[in-house]
Amino acid sequence: MRLTMERTLEHIDYDDGTEELARFAKALGHPTRVAILKYLDRQSCCFTGDIVDVFPLAQSTVSQHLKELKNAGLIQGNVEPPKVKYCINEENWKLAKTMFSDFFGE
Repeated sequence: MRLTMERTLEHIDYDDGTEELARFAKALGHPTRVAILKYLDRQSCCFTGDIVDVFPLAQSTVSQHLKELKNAGLIQGNVEPPKVKYCINEENWKLAKTMFSDFFGE
């Protein structure tokens, strides 16, 4: 006799903050995004071109990484035509630090 386990497509109820922590972790899942975030953490704000000058990447690649960080809420961008100025989203950056610290039990 063969036993089978049925899987369901039911929704999983996660603990508070689990999805937010996963969103932050996904955004930090690429070393370039980690490096960009560290760079922005040392600046008050900077333009995309400033970041392109620091990292040996195409402007389009930097923009894609910035988009991922912004979508996760770790940075914010202010349009100052024709440029976009980026800086750390202080509230979410503090939240992410706390959540990761709690997650790793520090």
